[in-house]
Order: sequence, then C-alpha cells, then structure tokens
Amino acid sequence: MRKLVYFIAVSIDGFIAGPDGADPTGPDGFWPVAQDYVQHLAQTYPETLPAPAREALGITAEGAHFDTILEGRRTYMNGVDAGFANCYPHLRHYVFTRTLTESPDPGVELVATDPLAKVRELKREDGKDIWLCGGGELAGALRGEIDRLVVKLAPLTLGSGTPLFGRGAAFEPLLYERTDAVVLDSGTVFLTYDKTAKSDA
Repeated sequence: MRKLVYFIAVSIDGFIAGPDGADPTGPDGFWPVAQDYVQHLAQTYPETLPAPAREALGITAEGAHFDTILEGRRTYMNGVDAGFANCYPHLRHYVFTRTLTESPDPGVELVATDPLAKVRELKREDGKDIWLCGGGELAGALRGEIDRLVVKLAPLTLGSGTPLFGRGAAFEPLLYERTDAVVLDSGTVFLTYDKTAKSDA
C-alpha cells in the first residue's frame, strides 16, 4: 500500500511558517535555502522541487518517491499568489478546500470532502507514495494516516508561527522510528521517521 509522507521543512522550535502562513522561502522569506540544501533535494527528492526550480536546474527526472501531492488551500495559494497556478505539474495535484469552488489550473483537483476518506482512497491505488506538502491544519487532520515523516530541520527558530500539525491538533502521542538522517554542512538535517507498529495498534 502507498504511504502518506509528510515531507516538510520545520524550524528547531517546531514551526513550518510564520504566523501569517506565507511562504517562508519566497522573495521576502526568512527561511535559509543554502546551495547544498537545493542540491540534496535535486539529487534525492527532485519531484519536490517546484516547476520553476526544476526548469532552472534542468531537472526532468520523475523522482523515486512521490507521484502525488496534497496541499491545503493556504499552502496552495502561496504558489498562486506568486503567479503559479500549479507548481507541481509533474505530480497528481490535490488541494483540500471548502472555499475554492473552481480550480485555477486544470492539473489541480480540488477536494471538498473528508481528507481522511480521500487519503485512504489514494493509498489503495497503485503508484508511488503520496506527498503531504502542508499546511499544518491539513497535516493535523491527517496525522493518524501519516506513515512517514521526512523533517527538513532548519538551523532556525521562529518563536511563534504555524506549528507542524497546526494549532488545533488533538493530543495523541504517536511513536516513530528514525530510519535515516542526513546532515548538511549548511546546518539543515534531513530526518526520516517511520510510524511504528505500536502506533497503529
């Protein structure tokens, strides 16, 4: 069965964006994006780079990990506001929203139904794993269905902002096993955790 993977950049103190939820890596962003970070993504997770970056870097590889991306409305709108109605045309693209009624791009499918039901349906299909891109609220709603966390831990603290699982996530301890760690010279650490069988019990 396909895995749901929350592949996300997070600060040392557990935030994925500032209080306004805007793209922290955009032109006015504060997130550190070093050269070795981009190189590691290009070599290991090329499908997670948005189309403009893939074009600039000459990346055409499909990638080994994901063929589907899930986003909440706010995360998706960061790309739209930057002029890109579909930052990931090389992936099946779903946006979970109850407020958008018409997709800005034919390659982006809007989902207004229960995120859990949709994810369970996608997991039963054939294909590569499913990338949960964000944001925090969607991740909080899907937390029990997340099979793997790939945390790109940045050498950064924010003090406040959008938490990893949103502001309304329920208290529910889940155990994970660390299965990989890659430390970059620039300070970012890629940490991979798989949910343990005990968490599924």
